Amino acid sequence: MDRIKPRTLSGFMELLPREQVLFDQMVAILRESYSLYGFTPLDTPAIEASEVLLAKGGGETEKQIYRFTKGDTDLSLRFDLTVPLAKYVALHYNELSFPFRRFQIGKVYRGERAQRGRFREFYQADIDVIGDGKLDIANEAEVPAIIYQTFTALGLKRFKIRVNNRKVLNGLFDLMGLKEQAGDVMRTIDKLEKIGPEKVKAILTDDFAVSPETADQLLALLSTDQPMAALEDFRGKNPLLDLGIDELSTVVRYMAAFGVPEDHFMVDLTIARGLDYYTGTVYETVMLDHPEIGSICSGGRYDNLAEYYTEKQLPGVGISIGLTRLFFVLQDQGYLNSEVLTAPADLLVLPMTGDLTAAISFATACRAAGIRTQLYTEAKKFKAKMSYAGKTGIPFAAFLGEDEISTGTVTVKDLLLPDPSIPQEQEERAAAGLHKQITLPTAEAVSYVKNRLDARPHSQPILDTPALVEKYHLQQP
Repeated sequence: MDRIKPRTLSGFMELLPREQVLFDQMVAILRESYSLYGFTPLDTPAIEASEVLLAKGGGETEKQIYRFTKGDTDLSLRFDLTVPLAKYVALHYNELSFPFRRFQIGKVYRGERAQRGRFREFYQADIDVIGDGKLDIANEAEVPAIIYQTFTALGLKRFKIRVNNRKVLNGLFDLMGLKEQAGDVMRTIDKLEKIGPEKVKAILTDDFAVSPETADQLLALLSTDQPMAALEDFRGKNPLLDLGIDELSTVVRYMAAFGVPEDHFMVDLTIARGLDYYTGTVYETVMLDHPEIGSICSGGRYDNLAEYYTEKQLPGVGISIGLTRLFFVLQDQGYLNSEVLTAPADLLVLPMTGDLTAAISFATACRAAGIRTQLYTEAKKFKAKMSYAGKTGIPFAAFLGEDEISTGTVTVKDLLLPDPSIPQEQEERAAAGLHKQITLPTAEAVSYVKNRLDARPHSQPILDTPALVEKYHLQQP
């Protein structure tokens, strides 16, 4: 029989058990953080009718979409979570309460060229607040607070949320006589950090007929380290610009009230976001020690989410985390916390007799106490059983041999606690309730394992620079 060589398609991430546990822990933290702010979970189909997903049509999206036919039906895999949200809100408008606050964490698909750190199948983690007719500016200030809460809960410390407002940019362009080229200018300055001011100026002047003087004036304003003060010099010269300045000032003021520390956000007039549906506040989030990675969380305000599906005005604000790419970057840069317990169970029950009744009863009692328990029933030698426990990283093992069964006891062994180097160390551990191995009555054994597990310090999945500095006594960058 010819055997097929197993392989995973390029651009599709497949994790080993330890990494999968860490990834799932990150997802759980995201869900908890989003729920703290009153967002409801949502799931939408991975496959939609092509006419629904491609209602807007054109651009790179249509080139990258996975599209196929099944019978007479033209179908496509979703390429983001925003378009399905727009369809969902338009379809269920009469059944929803507004503002509608939802989060969604799910896979999306894009047939772009696979390369290191870029994927064709990847998880996105989105939140959006959708209004009915209008949406208060406070929502645009709350989003950065959610970003801060989420990344802090994950364990990231050194990141910065960069905020701007598209009305400010469009007002400036109008004031500088660039209204006709606004879209092209917006997309060009969005590349400023990547290609630098000289290349941006060259594109503006050579491709979009912006005068060198205007390009210099625009770039000087965009690069100022006091953006709000610089914008005040333009107040009263353009109504849209004035509105943008007011909105940006409000967002900055409310962000502080929402608990975002000043050293974790900044106004950055170069943040434009290339997508043309953004109309107000826009966000990008960068890791301070790895700016080359680009934004790890982006989004903004839009005025008409579902215009291709309904006549109703549905403004909103939202952000998206490319979770698969973020996980890859964190893994690649050594940010994943090696001390997080990723074992599939907390306790491995090892029967030492042919009759499994006592072992099954003990495992059942442990699970009832909330202890993740695995019962090892394979007929293998003791060394093989312990090797399995070591490879999976399970912290405790419980042995039930003839002696234990006859006396109604269980022997519990801490597989992660090193052997004591001197008798005094063993005595000190025992006084603190820590034992490398101890035999206890069955009920007490359950309580002992439960108490030991509950006493473990909580570990975040990400170990950021300050934590690494403290742990390894490094010099702060």
